[in-house]
Amino acid sequence: MSNSEQNSAERPAVRYVTIDENNLGQRIDNFLVTFLKGVPKGKIYNLLRKGEIRVNKKRTKPDYRLQIEDVVRIAPIVIAPESEKPTLSDRLKNEIESRIVYEDKGLIVINKPSGLAVHGGSGLSFGLVEVVRQMRPLEKFIELVHRLDRDTSGLIMVAKKRAVLKELHTALREKEGVQKTYLALVYGSWPKRKLQVNAPLLKNELKSGERVVKVHTDGKESLTRFKLVRQFEGYSLVECEPVTGRTHQIRVHTLHAGYPIVGDEKYSPIESLKETKALGFKRLCLHATRLDIMLNGERMLFEAPIEKEWQTLMNEKLISAFP
Repeated sequence: MSNSEQNSAERPAVRYVTIDENNLGQRIDNFLVTFLKGVPKGKIYNLLRKGEIRVNKKRTKPDYRLQIEDVVRIAPIVIAPESEKPTLSDRLKNEIESRIVYEDKGLIVINKPSGLAVHGGSGLSFGLVEVVRQMRPLEKFIELVHRLDRDTSGLIMVAKKRAVLKELHTALREKEGVQKTYLALVYGSWPKRKLQVNAPLLKNELKSGERVVKVHTDGKESLTRFKLVRQFEGYSLVECEPVTGRTHQIRVHTLHAGYPIVGDEKYSPIESLKETKALGFKRLCLHATRLDIMLNGERMLFEAPIEKEWQTLMNEKLISAFP
């Protein structure tokens, strides 16, 4: 075989994938991340932008939702061989195992610790979903249902079946069947009458690659409901229910209201951060405390209290405004 023949044989060919019910309604970018394992997400967006990946012979945007019988054309892509899976300590796996709130054949609900990303990427070799895949090596399907910021703790759902993932994604998209409730400790005295923030959010990416979100008229409609839980001198514990699910939504809406979240390195004033670090608050004080979902016609309610260390700091370092 000549060199040209050999190179031709090694060169990847155009691939055509016909969509069936397993991927019905899935975003094309999320489908490609799974299908093209090893290809960075940034490259996938670039391929979509250039038209090297098409649906039914037409260019498509990353948020297009796949339909049955759609034909996805994928131009030849050289995929780097998958690097070896990161070696995860038994200690980490045992900790995540101890944080499982619920598990059945199709769903796992985990009380994620602050500081652990939900997935690898952006310089991280692993995240929660990679840990779960190593904890459950016999499961063929392990995917995140939704996301939490790296520094946000609390309840997160991981699907073990595509049917469960699809049902919950539909519920999240239609804002019916999944209700998420968070607790946030904020700077300032949150007014009892402040029950919601309705402000459009626009996502920006800085040259460094860091994502920053701000309230802007060109942004996407965003609504968060709030309820004052406890008042301290100079601080408030508030319950937050995001009606929409935008990136950094609660963090930016509390900032927009004038009450940024304690420990928020991205959106809180530096002087405020110094003050609370001196008190011992060394994390983002945002916690996904409750999940109320409908799955297979059954209502399921999960709860996780805020971390003991955070609770102790509030009780010992902050002065209640109404003893």
